Amino acid sequence: MKSWVSHEPGGPEALVLEDVPVPTPGQGDVLVRVRAVGINFPDSLLIRGQYQVSPPRPLTPGSEFCGDVEATRDHESGLKPGDRVIGVSGWGAMAEYVTMPARALTKAPDSLPYATGAAFLFTYATAYHALRDVADLQAEEKLVVLGAAGGVGRAAVELGRALGATVVAGVSSAEKLDFALAAGATSGIVYDAELGPGGPQRDFTGRLRALDPAGTGFDVVFDPVGGSYSEPAFRALGRGGRHLVVGFAAGIPRIPLNLVLLKGASIIGVDWRTFVEVEAASNRRNVGELLALWGSGSISPAVTHIIPFSDAPSALALLDARKAMGKIVVMLPE
Repeated sequence: MKSWVSHEPGGPEALVLEDVPVPTPGQGDVLVRVRAVGINFPDSLLIRGQYQVSPPRPLTPGSEFCGDVEATRDHESGLKPGDRVIGVSGWGAMAEYVTMPARALTKAPDSLPYATGAAFLFTYATAYHALRDVADLQAEEKLVVLGAAGGVGRAAVELGRALGATVVAGVSSAEKLDFALAAGATSGIVYDAELGPGGPQRDFTGRLRALDPAGTGFDVVFDPVGGSYSEPAFRALGRGGRHLVVGFAAGIPRIPLNLVLLKGASIIGVDWRTFVEVEAASNRRNVGELLALWGSGSISPAVTHIIPFSDAPSALALLDARKAMGKIVVMLPE
């Protein structure tokens, strides 16, 4: 089978398309014919050796996928050849076949397009876990979503709206703001693509506060961006607010702890990868609820770029450039 392989830490240009053996499923595993692969920020970190988990090389990137069951050595899940499935692999999906434990796969409806299925789990399950389980977001609360035009940010906008919250989007261009508003944000701001300290940060906080009609501060900040954007967003929280640390696309931030004390607010880490491992039943519940929301039309993953498998490194390069909106998906040939 064909597989994109990383032999040494580096960017997308270091990936090599190779012929490798089709993996053999072990007991309890399922062999999946991959049809589409969703591209996510950890894919870029992984091939550079900068991710929190460091699998041995050579390694194949690809953290989530949608495909069809080819063969199974599991007799309890009910999965059978031909079933459409979605899964999060962490790595290994940028290939024609991947093996996964049956418990890590979710049977998807045949009506779920492959590209949509590949854009579904990583972003929506992360955002849903963050908003539902970690922040306990309530209807009529006020939610700020940074990076609201990215994959996980847009998912948070849609899910915040579906949960009944008022959603304010933070993005780096007018085009991205239109994209976030179309996903369900009530209002939003365009912040500097390279936000400087001091005055620009104070201006960011002031513009956010101006979008809070009650003037009491926001209830939740969903933050996959980090860097110089986190502190001004935290300052816009009201007393008892919750700042969700989802990722660090702009770098690891520093927030003075006296702000946390004075606001009586919380900074909470969102580690969906560990949640899946430690609370598998709760994650399966969440995924079922997300599929129901998709089926009702309440959420709809926005696949804005479809890249052929033969050009997969360019999908990662597009993500690295931080210019893409929604989700990038690599499609394999029939």
